[in-house]
Amino acid sequence: MLEFITELAESAGKESLEYFGKITENDIEGKATSKDLVSIADKAIENLIITKITERFPDHDIFGEETGHAGKNSPYCWVIDPIDGTQSFVKFHPYYSISIALYKDGKPFAGAVNAPALNRMFTACSGRGAFLNGKPIQVSGCTILEEAACATGFARLRENKVEPVLEKFNRILPRLRDIKRCGSAALDLAMTAAGVFDGYWEEGLQLYDVAAGAIIAREAGAVVCDYNGKENFPADGIIAGTPAIARALLAELNGK
Repeated sequence: MLEFITELAESAGKESLEYFGKITENDIEGKATSKDLVSIADKAIENLIITKITERFPDHDIFGEETGHAGKNSPYCWVIDPIDGTQSFVKFHPYYSISIALYKDGKPFAGAVNAPALNRMFTACSGRGAFLNGKPIQVSGCTILEEAACATGFARLRENKVEPVLEKFNRILPRLRDIKRCGSAALDLAMTAAGVFDGYWEEGLQLYDVAAGAIIAREAGAVVCDYNGKENFPADGIIAGTPAIARALLAELNGK
C-alpha cells in the first residue's frame, strides 16, 4: 500500500511542477475568505489523485480538500490535500507539498508528503517507521526549548481571529532559538519528523492539512497531540515535536 501511495504522490508532484511558476491571476479563485486561495492546479491534481485511487480501489472512501467527502461506508478512507501551501505555490515559492493519507477503521495507516520543488518525499506506514527519499528518519534529539528551532503557521488569521494566535505566538517566540513560517502544515510536520524542526504548532487547520504529516511525524518518534495534550487534532490545534519540546510547547500554549 505504501508503494501505491508513494507512486500517487510522485505523479501528483510531477503534475504540480507542470503548473509551478505558470499560474496567473486568472487561474486563482478565493475560497470562503479572501485570504484563502484555490488554483486550477489544486483542482487538477486532486482530480488526478482521486482518479488513480478509484481505478485501484473503487470501494474506498475519499476526503479531498477541493471535492469534499465521498463516502461508501468503506473501512478505508483517503485524505487528500492536493497542494498544501497554495499561497507559496502561486507565488513560485518551493515550500508547498502534496499530502496523501490513508485511514483504516478510522485510524491513520499510511501517508506521503511530497515536496516536489524541494525534491523531498516523506513517507510512513503504521509500525514501520518514517522515511525521506527512501531513507529512515527520526526526530531530533533536542530537549530544551531555548535551543529549539520550531515552525508554526497562521491558518487561524485567515478567519480574522488574530488576538489569541498572536498572544500564544508572542509567549513562545522569546523562548526559542529560531522560528520558521513557511506555509505548509503537512511539510512542517514532515520536516519535524526529519529533525529539520524540533517542534511545530498551529491552529485553525483541517484534517487534510495534517493527516499525512502527523502519521510521518509519529512514525519518526514525534509526540503529536492537540493543545490539550489529547488526540482531537487539528480541531483543538496541533502540536508536534520531540517528546521534550512537545511537552514544553504544550505548557507554553496553555500559559503554564
